[in-house]
Amino acid sequence: MTAPTDATPATDAAAYDLTSNISPYLDLHMMFPLLEYIDSLISSGSISYNAMDVAQARLELLKPTHMVDYAMDIYREVHGENAQIPQEMEDQKAGVFKKLEELKDGQAAFEELCRNEEARANLVSSNQWNVQSITSNASYGITAETIDNYYKFAKFNFDCGDYQQGRDMIENYLSLFASPPKQRKEDGDDEDDELAGGDDNRNSSEEEKTGNPNMYYLTSVDTTLLQVLWGKLSCEILVEDWEEAAVALVAVKTAIESLASSSKLSPLDALHQRTWLLHWSLFVFWNDASGKGLESMVDLFTSEKYLQAITTHAPHLLRYLTAAVLLCKRRAAKKAGNNSNAEGRRLLRDLVKVMKQCEYSDPIVEFVEQLSVKFDFEAAQSQLALCEKVLSTDFFLCKQTELFMEEARVFVFENYCRIHHKIDLTTLGEKLAMDRNRAERWIVDLIRNALLDAKIDSEEGCVVMGTGSTSVYEKVMDRTKELTARSGGLVVNLRSYMNDVKRDKIRKERKAREEAEY
Repeated sequence: MTAPTDATPATDAAAYDLTSNISPYLDLHMMFPLLEYIDSLISSGSISYNAMDVAQARLELLKPTHMVDYAMDIYREVHGENAQIPQEMEDQKAGVFKKLEELKDGQAAFEELCRNEEARANLVSSNQWNVQSITSNASYGITAETIDNYYKFAKFNFDCGDYQQGRDMIENYLSLFASPPKQRKEDGDDEDDELAGGDDNRNSSEEEKTGNPNMYYLTSVDTTLLQVLWGKLSCEILVEDWEEAAVALVAVKTAIESLASSSKLSPLDALHQRTWLLHWSLFVFWNDASGKGLESMVDLFTSEKYLQAITTHAPHLLRYLTAAVLLCKRRAAKKAGNNSNAEGRRLLRDLVKVMKQCEYSDPIVEFVEQLSVKFDFEAAQSQLALCEKVLSTDFFLCKQTELFMEEARVFVFENYCRIHHKIDLTTLGEKLAMDRNRAERWIVDLIRNALLDAKIDSEEGCVVMGTGSTSVYEKVMDRTKELTARSGGLVVNLRSYMNDVKRDKIRKERKAREEAEY
């Protein structure tokens, strides 16, 4: 991405644009929505990139794909409507259609079987919907190469921009390696099964074995199937089916951890895979309409292995973690019930710990740091003014701008109340960029809806805070929260110490024997 062309107000927004940081960890096709959003920002004057440079970048991204018609449209946009299309592009287009026909013919037999619902249902019910059973039945005319061509055809469709077709074909391909739970038979059928021999019962027991439900019921996974799962996630994101994308995200995560735990992925490869997953997850979590996406995002980003990926490879993701914590803090607090204050404090404490490990800062991160660590309200106020610009020009956060600003004001109010017992409404309104009457109405709503222990003294024109005493329950939970982890750490350290003592003792005994022999 080129640098801003001049020192306009949009320069600040361009300085905080993370597109160049995120793009190395995205599939090429995922970059097109980001570039289209940048185009809209350029059109509105919100960012000072050059539109032709963005179009040229899009053209470069299209070269490795098979979206030749789209590439030709962008070429005309860059060089003019009447520009001569290069012969190289024409040759590429002819090659794409030729390869498409070859793959289509090479996988036709398996595609036909997939569309034959009756035959497929019979194979599934008889536990024969797998590569070995299908390829061993000569009547289908399907070989291992046919199935391999089917997957290549799915990927080719994806590269051509037909994400829906690619997704459907990948689902069929994955089903060959899956063992979903069998449907229960009718009572009459169960009685017939009981009359069958012991062999039938053993076969039934074998058929009841199912794969991992978090991984599309795959019975096992290798690096090849992991790539297929990545393809499934990519398709779900690009067709914007966020519910299915969340399922695919869990499947990829499960596969990565399974391969890492069985040493089929090296620690370094696993770290790279986790870094990619964190970036792809931004599409899923920030488009989750259920409201649970941000909470899931905080859980994933703060888990030990994925936090390591952030601190070592992608500190810029701290922006999204910070925004997510601020947006879901009150929601998580309400869900926690009586322990709401402790839950909110825990989220912020964990976030501050991550901030200390990451060498990254922007207005969103700085705003939280100024309030939670330094308690500098003036600096936080200046950063909050920049936050709105950063949010509105960020592809993932732009839809949350209004909600973020509301939660940010609540956050300012909460922190201001922690160090003041009585607060003048006029002064508070200035801190929140509101007039006195609007600030009073806003605080009344906050007290009513956020379980805030405070009251408004209209005569003196101030807010009087409650005692804010911590319940015994919260104190006990705070002190014992990490007790199990600490105890486990002590056990490990003690075991290590005892082993060292034993080794030292054995070493001394061996040395004594050797000296005695001489």
